[in-house]
Amino acid sequence: MVKKILIMLSIITGMALSVPPVMADSIPLDAKLEYNQGVDYYKLGLYDKAIKSFRNAIKVYPDYNDAYYNLAVILDYTNQHSEALSVFKQILLRNPNDYESVYKAALICEKLGDYNSLKSYVNIIPSASEYYQPAQALLEKLKIKTTTPDPVANPQSNVAKTVGIYENIVSPTGITSDKAGNLYIATFTDNTIIKITPGGRRIVFVKSPKLNGPISLASDSVGNIYVANYNANNVLKITPEGNIVVLLDNINKPYGLHVNNNLLFVSSQGTNSIFRHKIVK
Repeated sequence: MVKKILIMLSIITGMALSVPPVMADSIPLDAKLEYNQGVDYYKLGLYDKAIKSFRNAIKVYPDYNDAYYNLAVILDYTNQHSEALSVFKQILLRNPNDYESVYKAALICEKLGDYNSLKSYVNIIPSASEYYQPAQALLEKLKIKTTTPDPVANPQSNVAKTVGIYENIVSPTGITSDKAGNLYIATFTDNTIIKITPGGRRIVFVKSPKLNGPISLASDSVGNIYVANYNANNVLKITPEGNIVVLLDNINKPYGLHVNNNLLFVSSQGTNSIFRHKIVK
């Protein structure tokens, strides 16, 4: 069996298709066509359609591990982490020695905060595997995360009660929060919005081709997040579930955002103007 194809998705560098589609003789033609269509949709950034095509390929040929893998990676990339983990489990049912999938399942468990399952997956990977060292590094990272006290919550220091730091965030720009105490941070060059929970857990809230130079964030009373999408000249609205819509288009270099009740104010550097927009929550 040819090794899975792979759509390699990176949180920092984006996505790149590493090799051409698989055309193994044992795979039915209908499954191959759906699979290749999924790859084409992926290249166009049509991730929902790519997901559907990979699912169709699996429906035709239930042992199509390459389709499972690409499906799982795209689901993970689009923040459907639980579904992605379920798909990786299907791969491991068919090939328990696929240690790349074991490692990726462990990474998803970290995002989900399921550290017991993460440890279980890491312990499966043998020392001879190329994924052994990355998996061990993940385990060490978990130990640090679970044993190092949060300086903000440390009652032993008056300074620690008021001073803290979140490190290793790529090009952070806008910041906002919601009523639950979650912190949202825009990363300008990485085109990502990071979410940090009150307990300090860091997850990717949104990473999408629709984000292009997010520079400012604001939130409303029901948890919607507004994004000044500087390079795309628009303002996005992101629901608490992570759904993205273009709220305002053709805003020349949107920069600052402010929400006051049902009004959104946007500063436009390109036109030296402030736009006011009534929002529907």
